[in-house]
Amino acid sequence: MTPSHPLFDTLHTAHPRLILLPGGEERIHGLILTDPMAQRYYAHLVMDGEQILKKPLSERVLVGREPTYMYMLQTSREVLDRIYTLGLLYRLTCERRWAVRAIAELLNAARFVDWNPAHWLDTAEMMHAQAIGYDWLYDAMTQAQRDELVQAMLVHGFDESEKAYQTGAWWAKNSFNWNTVCNSGIIAGALGFAEHAPARAEALVEQALDNMPYALASFAPDGAWAEGPAYWGYAMRYTQTAFACLTSALGGDFSLGKLPGLAEAGWFRMQGVGPTGLYFNFADASLDATFEPALFWLGRRYHTPAFTQAALDSDRPIELDAPFGAAARALIFYDPIPTPVEKATLDAHYQKAHLAFFRSAWNDANAFYVGFKGGDNQANHSHLDLGTFVMDGLGERWAIDLGRDDYTLPGYWETRGRRWGYFRLATAGHNTLVLDGLNQDPTAEAPIIDFGSQPERAYAVADLTAGYAPAGAVRVLRGIELGENRRSLLVTDQVETDHPVKVTWQMFTQAAVELHGRSALLSQNGKSMRLELLAPADGVFTTVEIQLDPPQLPLENTRCIQVKLGLVMETEIQVRLRPEK
Repeated sequence: MTPSHPLFDTLHTAHPRLILLPGGEERIHGLILTDPMAQRYYAHLVMDGEQILKKPLSERVLVGREPTYMYMLQTSREVLDRIYTLGLLYRLTCERRWAVRAIAELLNAARFVDWNPAHWLDTAEMMHAQAIGYDWLYDAMTQAQRDELVQAMLVHGFDESEKAYQTGAWWAKNSFNWNTVCNSGIIAGALGFAEHAPARAEALVEQALDNMPYALASFAPDGAWAEGPAYWGYAMRYTQTAFACLTSALGGDFSLGKLPGLAEAGWFRMQGVGPTGLYFNFADASLDATFEPALFWLGRRYHTPAFTQAALDSDRPIELDAPFGAAARALIFYDPIPTPVEKATLDAHYQKAHLAFFRSAWNDANAFYVGFKGGDNQANHSHLDLGTFVMDGLGERWAIDLGRDDYTLPGYWETRGRRWGYFRLATAGHNTLVLDGLNQDPTAEAPIIDFGSQPERAYAVADLTAGYAPAGAVRVLRGIELGENRRSLLVTDQVETDHPVKVTWQMFTQAAVELHGRSALLSQNGKSMRLELLAPADGVFTTVEIQLDPPQLPLENTRCIQVKLGLVMETEIQVRLRPEK
């Protein structure tokens, strides 16, 4: 049966119809013959495919420490990665071995008792995997195999999607990554299997189209993503999936791509990575900036070669466990850069997300870089880290963020409870001020109230007052400057409270630290930086080695440099970090 509903009037009825239409293989073959980067991506694709053939089929494994948070997301992602990899290899080579294993993966997952709708990301990513596999491998399957996959999608995908929408699933209109992932997975599943339940498929796509703008609005107005750089990648991969599936199957993205901030989103990803190749990993973000093929799609969709260049500049290898089908998506969306690349600005201020980034140069591993966060403690995945920062220089990261902890820790998601008892998430675990040993207010927001960018320096000032209300703050401002011809970091804090409090200034580092009272020498990998306490006159540096008890993830070779002040009601703390002469 062919869909005849209005939304599907333009449906590409034959298979394949998702993302890579017939004939797309010829374009990729041409690139592989002529372009060194395409050759590299194809080599990774083949290597990944060979490794998959040696592994057992994926298993439905639930993980988690609490009954209310058990998930099989790793399984769904594993299947998704394998289907992209094997499916593209089959389409490029027509070798049956790739199709045979991919179909086995699809059928194996189709026979799971369910796709764990209790944790809806699992279902969404499995719908995505099944849709791509059914679509790309359609001609390689028997009718019995197709029928089995259709039945699984209708039961585990369509039924559960309809139930979620009908019961008002919290993620459907959420502002962050769950929205894009779940609605995008539903779009892929509905379009991939549209002919088997056209009325249901149309209704699902319509609801997903209505819901996705709630999350896409979080990219407005300038492309920033308050969940942090890792979740920018997750949200963008599924934004890419939805738009690419809609465009290939229905002929367009229904103007979603014109929503504010999306055309600029690639700049945010670029600004969030330091010259060391490490993220400013605020919120629940990992540290390493993984290879991100979504930048290729952004470059193509928004005619911005700088985004393509940003992906090409990554020296990170494409690992088998990289975000789904990294080598496959690279080959699908990569285009050689035909025009001069627009340079990114050295400095950036993201007003809505309360973030600022400064650097001394692009494409220089030894450049100086600062990521600074005012922030909103209520943003999804946030830590109580208003005022935190990281710094790179001389090829090293000197001021570090400790990153996320284990998601399965008891109460990790209790934003009104246990979450803030874990060190990495608490105020005490960040490069900011601690007043009277208290956490910042979990409901507080810290806007950046001043920002300046000049050739020799750049700076930003954040108002942290609301964050320290539990300690009686009247006024708390933090200024960050990349100065002295962009080769030093200056941190200036002004604190005023309504009663005497203990104030602790702190910065985490993995450098070796040699204390000299009001200065400290930081050393790592043969490089040295000098930390100087400029104010107050009676302060000194101390250090604390950080050890975390299980079940928290361990910390190795990490110390906290502190300035501890006795009871004060008003003070200014000024610290400078610059290369040792």
